Amino acid sequence: MNFIGKIVGAILGWKFGGFFGLIAGTFLGHLADKKIYELGSVQSTFFKRKLTRQSLFMQTTFAVLGHISKAKGRVTKEDIALANNLMQQMNLDMASRKLAQEAFNRGKESDFPLRKVMREFRIACGERVDLLRMFLTVQVKAAFTDDILDPREQEVLYVIAEELGISRFQFEQMLAMELAARHFSKGFQGGYYQQQNTEGFHDYSQQQQGFQTQSGPTLADAYQVLGVNEEDDRQTVKRAYRRLMSENHPDKLVSKGLPKEMLEMAKEKTQQIQAAYDLIRKAKGWR
Repeated sequence: MNFIGKIVGAILGWKFGGFFGLIAGTFLGHLADKKIYELGSVQSTFFKRKLTRQSLFMQTTFAVLGHISKAKGRVTKEDIALANNLMQQMNLDMASRKLAQEAFNRGKESDFPLRKVMREFRIACGERVDLLRMFLTVQVKAAFTDDILDPREQEVLYVIAEELGISRFQFEQMLAMELAARHFSKGFQGGYYQQQNTEGFHDYSQQQQGFQTQSGPTLADAYQVLGVNEEDDRQTVKRAYRRLMSENHPDKLVSKGLPKEMLEMAKEKTQQIQAAYDLIRKAKGWR
């Protein structure tokens, strides 16, 4: 994050308003830094032009989606439909849709430099962990669209996580949380939960075909959505809830480079977190 605005604001505030002027100037400078960062552009060697961070996020998203689709051997009609559905969900205009389609097709190429693209993307995002995790979450959600994670897709996701600075353990936790979130969302939409299974997380199995979801959202899913255990105390659960809500706050993510077209995806994530926390509180009798 740039600090020039804060420094200039603090100096001018102190000069013209003393202590309170310093506080006001620092705050205004902070707002200026955020806006400059949001509107700033970065040079992309892969896309061969300067892009805003939001545009880079969007195009990199579709390029990697294309690469993951190709990882299974061939791109299916379902993969193409997924990309088109995501474009519709984001309400992309014709120009943005064309860029997304071009990025998806480039990602399918056999010489797609995944590690190079991810390193460049990580630097362009200022290595902001919450933004990078959101990017990986989008890719994981896409890979699980058919409820199966092919081992070849999984290996590509491992590479992406590694280049984004996310450890293997953290990535495995993300996989588990995403599967739990899928179960939880289905149960939430259907208006029912199964609370009898609280013996930990057993909701995916790694078989020869990869990870495959099973029916039946449970209270265990709610714990997994927050990344906590049934035995954790109230403060631990509450801290996890607050951290996840902060990391996935839509406005914060947009200010850091998340395309505004992906705002609804971020909102859906926070709704899942809130609903999981509410279910745990109710089950535990916490107010």
